[in-house]
Amino acid sequence: MVDIQTISIAIASASIVVAVVYYILQIQHQKKMRQTDLIMRTQPTFNFSYREWREYMLHLPLDFKGYDDFVKKYGPFQSGTPETESTLMFLGYFEMLGILVKRKLLSIDMVYDFYGMYNAYFEVFMPVIEGVRKEWNIREFVNCEYLLNEMKKRQQRGA
Repeated sequence: MVDIQTISIAIASASIVVAVVYYILQIQHQKKMRQTDLIMRTQPTFNFSYREWREYMLHLPLDFKGYDDFVKKYGPFQSGTPETESTLMFLGYFEMLGILVKRKLLSIDMVYDFYGMYNAYFEVFMPVIEGVRKEWNIREFVNCEYLLNEMKKRQQRGA
């Protein structure tokens, strides 16, 4: 026969299990909220508005064939032309996102949901990144390249 003490121990034990499960769910929810807050805070804040930057990037003619062609059409990156400045801002922003994804502060799923439409830009700009690396003899935009590879993997997995 079950006495009151056994029932109270079972209820106390069940309460602890429920509390632990609730706490774990809260931690997971807080992680998602932090990631959402982080990606919202990282929206570009440059010398001109994000809307201007986005419009420029969406209308940038992507008809160059590699780094040399890019430099011939838009000038060297040190020239400060609108095309080179926007390209550097674009790549720099996604470099920062790549760092956050690599360090698991942002999930690739969240970044892909926000920026999946920019995958084509990454592909087009990879020869430019490689050209910058070669000309300047530096390993620049490594995390941007990491992000591109992670976005490709995410795209292959599907929505």
